[in-house]
Amino acid sequence: MIVHEGYEKLHLISPVVTLGIFDGVHRGHMALLECLVSRAREENGESVVITFSPHPRLVLDQNKNNLSFLTTMEEKKALLEKVNVDHLIIIEFSTRFSNIPACDFIKDILVEKIGTKHLIIGYNHHFGRKGEGDFNTIKICSEELGFKLEQVQGYHSEEGAISSSSIRDALSKGNLDDANRWLGYSYSVSGTIIEGRKIGRTIGFPTANIKPDFQYKLIPGNGVYAVEVRLDDQIFPGMLSIGSNPTVNDDIRLKSIEVHILNFDKDIYGREITVVFRKRLRDEKKFENLKQLTEQMSQDKQDTLRLLT
Repeated sequence: MIVHEGYEKLHLISPVVTLGIFDGVHRGHMALLECLVSRAREENGESVVITFSPHPRLVLDQNKNNLSFLTTMEEKKALLEKVNVDHLIIIEFSTRFSNIPACDFIKDILVEKIGTKHLIIGYNHHFGRKGEGDFNTIKICSEELGFKLEQVQGYHSEEGAISSSSIRDALSKGNLDDANRWLGYSYSVSGTIIEGRKIGRTIGFPTANIKPDFQYKLIPGNGVYAVEVRLDDQIFPGMLSIGSNPTVNDDIRLKSIEVHILNFDKDIYGREITVVFRKRLRDEKKFENLKQLTEQMSQDKQDTLRLLT
């Protein structure tokens, strides 16, 4: 996959195009992307995905405190690469860009700059100023400008249409099984190991505190999870806690992400780490003393080994 920063000086062959944010690149997106790649092959053209950076909500929303997203741009690139997309065009999103009328965007950018021959959109897609560009708007433009238009229906699970917002909601509530099923892969968080309070060492379960690389990366709901730990080129089983550690901490506002890497005892401060969420083990709980906490962590360890090894 070739990544383009912007849309100037492109030389694409009969581009079959889709566009969107694609947060999570989930199973709903996959139905659209697989159609894109298939159509490009049928038409002897190239498949092209257009996305935007930064996320439009980071530009347009006044209050950013509650914003969270499933994927960073690098994660998004890796997921799109797996679908065999030929080109990814990343357009810089700004307030000025957001005010471009939908028809001008189609004519000036999609057709004249990118050379779109066939446009594929999702079932509820909107773009352009104030979201005025919907299927009917694009259909009128396609007839005037001479490109093909196709709409792909969303992918549905038993619970309904799969969307990025439904996955974000499931993860926030700790509903990992549904979130991973809707994503089509296991959710992950990458970050840097920082120093913590080192209480885990005193009870035989040293933990690595993780500071996420992307401040708007969604962190799953509080609880204990069985995770796959990726460090350099190695993979280890681990049990990860998200929350305020109420047994040893009275301030519930202090939320941390701590992972105990099984059968591992090395200094990894400052190192990059990725944790892949495989299974939710239990809710966060306040124990009466450290002895009870240690006994529960021993059980968590056994459950993690059973699930991951």
